[in-house]
Amino acid sequence: MLGIIGGSGLTQMPDLQDVRRKVVRTPFGDPSGPLTFGRVNGHEVVFLARHGYGHTIPPHAVNYRANLWALHAQGVKEVLSIATVGGIHADLVPGTIVFPDQIIDYTWGRSSSYQDCQETYGAKPVVHLDFTWPYCEEMRQIGMNACRLAGEKYVDGGVYAAVQGPRLETVAEINRLERDGATMVGMTGMPEAILAREVGLCYAALAVSANHAAGRGSSKEAIPYEEVEAVLARAMQRVRGVLGHLVALHNNE
Repeated sequence: MLGIIGGSGLTQMPDLQDVRRKVVRTPFGDPSGPLTFGRVNGHEVVFLARHGYGHTIPPHAVNYRANLWALHAQGVKEVLSIATVGGIHADLVPGTIVFPDQIIDYTWGRSSSYQDCQETYGAKPVVHLDFTWPYCEEMRQIGMNACRLAGEKYVDGGVYAAVQGPRLETVAEINRLERDGATMVGMTGMPEAILAREVGLCYAALAVSANHAAGRGSSKEAIPYEEVEAVLARAMQRVRGVLGHLVALHNNE
């Protein structure tokens, strides 16, 4: 079963039919909200709003462990994360859809593993999971195929810099991220990706560039936040079209 985690701009899936919500308890506390089960073109999916259905949970306070555990416990095998990012690379202009293939983690203080919870992990030896390629290539390919079917342009690959938030970055910080090789910046990519790996979920991200990162393009002096919401509204409408194709492709695999 496919799970979709919605980020900023996608706190619900209006295309879902036969909708039902389920409250799921986990050993790690409550997820961001009830899981929303429904069907898209006859195919069952599970949706979860990462920041809560009212977008009230800031990135650093999201209970990522509970979110991924809840999806896994309900039989989800593959997860597509919808993420909003700032474009560092010149190609990632506002409105661009991109499927990152790498991550650099700059977050701190977040619960980033299940292995430090003895209640669920027990006395098993610590496992150092391979994270060479942090995203599931199968899901990345399904996502890009869905874009092609929907007639949407996209960027294949990129380096997601996961920062702490909730504040936006300084020009100097973006310059540093660019020197490190990052092409986009967001606040929720980690520890979500590694937690998915720990519970065996095939996880990929569809990122939408909402704005130029600080000091770039139209954000040279300041990020025009009043324009970001309009960009996201238009982009998420396109993403919904992609998701319809993605769900069908996922079920044909």
